[in-house]
Amino acid sequence: MKSFTQLSGLVGPLPRANVDTDLIIPKQFLKSIKRTGFGKNLFDGLRYLDEGQPDQDCAGRPLNPDFVLNQQRYQGISILVTKDNFGCGSSREHAPWALDDYGIRCVIAPSFADIFYNNCFKNGILPVTLPSDKVDQLLAEIEQNEGYTLDVDLAALSVTSPSGEVFKFEVDEFRKHCLLNGLDDIELTLQNADDIRAFEQKAKLQSPWLFAALN
Repeated sequence: MKSFTQLSGLVGPLPRANVDTDLIIPKQFLKSIKRTGFGKNLFDGLRYLDEGQPDQDCAGRPLNPDFVLNQQRYQGISILVTKDNFGCGSSREHAPWALDDYGIRCVIAPSFADIFYNNCFKNGILPVTLPSDKVDQLLAEIEQNEGYTLDVDLAALSVTSPSGEVFKFEVDEFRKHCLLNGLDDIELTLQNADDIRAFEQKAKLQSPWLFAALN
């Protein structure tokens, strides 16, 4: 998993509450578990005027001119600022995969759905929870200032605006450690690989009949 330490990036707004995982990545694109290739279909139902299909070339699809992230000023964003309850709905891990593949490494909102929040940390994305009034402030500043950027520092638990204003946030220490070091569940387990191998060898000596079918 990619680690997250600090990020200075262009910010895009999505001033909409209750964005569910089917809006983030619609159900027809859930046929692959490769974790890549989903960025072109991020927010597919909002982003395009037609209905997208798996493995479709999106280059010629009609874009929705009313969708804010289709504006030229927001191309290349790596930080998304949105509203309450982002990532609600189904538990599909494809949602953070699509955000990451699109280039978004940090999402800032007043609140997140629990499963989506957990999935972000397991896939190298930092979800930042800020009070609603601070999120509204950021959304207003993004709209008023083209090329708006933020500096996000996980170690310092801070978001810094271009004016120098600092917004503090909280993250559980275990999640913080894992994301700073790029550790997903498998990589955490592999940190104990020597102990696991030692346990297996001991088990083979004590109960060899359990391993007979493997020989």
